[in-house]
Amino acid sequence: MQEDFLNELGHLGMIARLKRLSDSMLYSIREVYKSEGLDIEPNWHLVFLFLKKYETRTMTEMAEAFQLSQPAIVKMINKMKERGYVDVVSDTADNRKRQLRLSKKSKKALPGFEKIWFGGQESIRKMLQKNEVFLDSLEMLEQDIRQQSFRERILQHRKTD
Repeated sequence: MQEDFLNELGHLGMIARLKRLSDSMLYSIREVYKSEGLDIEPNWHLVFLFLKKYETRTMTEMAEAFQLSQPAIVKMINKMKERGYVDVVSDTADNRKRQLRLSKKSKKALPGFEKIWFGGQESIRKMLQKNEVFLDSLEMLEQDIRQQSFRERILQHRKTD
């Protein structure tokens, strides 16, 4: 069996290992969607579930809730609009603001999407049974990075001559 160089790197390989794990899971989700004949992207479930819960929200509110950049949200929403999953409506209180909501197409397709998402959720739950502290550890890591950016930490701890 071949050695895993990223694992060998220990802490230095962590970012690449997280990326590899994320890519593998996203690829698998894409394949499931494709095999089911669904024309959605893996990260769109965030928007579907958010708008299902809140009905209407702005892109800025989504970016804040997901803690993602505004350009990332705009790109995702534009693709969803192109495929007819999100409608943009004027805010009743302020016509300059644009609210997003699930389209009729989304509402009709949502039960089928939710079955797949449930399968993904259960799969992750089973994979993490042997490591129940993983999500807590991930939360602590995210909190630490919110308190001091990774960039700041690197500069603080870098080697100096």
